[in-house]
Amino acid sequence: MGSVGGQPESVVRALRDGMAEGVLSFPLTSFHADGSLDADGFRAYVAGQLAAAPGALFPACGTGEFFSLDEDEYRQVVGVAVEEAGGRVPVVAGVGYGWAQAARFARIAEEAGADALLVLPHYLVAAPQDGLVAQLEQLAARTSLPLIAYQRGQVAYTAHSLTRIARIPGVIGLKDGHSDLDRLQRLTLAAPDGFLFFNGAATAEIQARAYATVGVPAYSSAVHAFAPEIADAFFAALRDGEQGTADKLLRDFYVPLVELRDRVPGYAVSLVKAAARLRGRPVGPVRAPLTDPSTADLAELRTLLGAGLDLVGASL
Repeated sequence: MGSVGGQPESVVRALRDGMAEGVLSFPLTSFHADGSLDADGFRAYVAGQLAAAPGALFPACGTGEFFSLDEDEYRQVVGVAVEEAGGRVPVVAGVGYGWAQAARFARIAEEAGADALLVLPHYLVAAPQDGLVAQLEQLAARTSLPLIAYQRGQVAYTAHSLTRIARIPGVIGLKDGHSDLDRLQRLTLAAPDGFLFFNGAATAEIQARAYATVGVPAYSSAVHAFAPEIADAFFAALRDGEQGTADKLLRDFYVPLVELRDRVPGYAVSLVKAAARLRGRPVGPVRAPLTDPSTADLAELRTLLGAGLDLVGASL
C-alpha cells in the first residue's frame, strides 16, 4: 500500500492536504515509437512530475491513455507510479469500462499499491441515475480501495444521486468534468462534510476561479504534465490573490492553448504529449485512435510553449 494507508479517512486527509498545496498531476504514459510501453521512460517522466511537488499523482487516467492499456501494461504503469511516489503523495489509479472490468483493474491497482481509484466514465451507453449509482455500488463491493467518481460525458449525477453515492462505503469524492456550475453547486450543497470535490475540466485553469466560487478550488492540471513551472505559477497566483499574474497567464498562454487544443478531437491529450516531447520528456507518441499533432500545429505549440515559459522565467 501507499503511505496513506488505503483507508478512506487517511486518503481523504492526504488528498485534501495535497490539494491545498498544489495541483493534481495526471501523468502521461510513455510509449516507444512502435507503440509499446516504455516503462523506463515512464519512470523517468514520473520522477520529474514528482519533483514539482504535485498534490497527488493520478496514473493511468485520461491523460495517461487508460483506454489504450492492457492489464499487464496497466500493472506496470501503476506499479512504477507507486514506487516513484514512495509515499510522498497519494497515488490514485484510473479504472473504467463497466463495473466488472473496472473491478479487474481495481484488483491490479490494489496489488500494485495504489491508495485510491478514480472511476472513469463507463463505456458507450447512457444510463439512468439508478444505474450510475449501482455502477459505483458494484465496484465498491469488489475493492477495498477508496473511490473517486468522475462525472463527464454520459455520467452526470443529480444532487439526490450524490447523496446516495456519498453513502456508499469507500466513495470519498467527485471529479467534475462538465463545468456546469449550477449543477455543481447543487452537488456541493448536497454532499456530506468532508466529501472531496475537484475541477477536472480539460484545461482546468481556465475555469479555476469560477469553480472556486462554488466551493471547488482544487483542480487537476494537464499543463503540469509538460510545464509544471507554468501550472505552479498559476496555482500560486490564485492562492495568493495575484489576479494580474493569473490574468496574464490566462490571456497569453492558457486561452491560446485551448484554442489550439480545440482544433482537433483528441488534442486534449496529444497536444500535451507533444509539448512534453518538445521539452525532452521521454513520453513518446500517442496511441491510436489518437493522433499526434500536425507539423503546423506542432510549430505553433512550440511558439506558445516558449512564450508561456518566458512568462514564468523558465526555458524550453
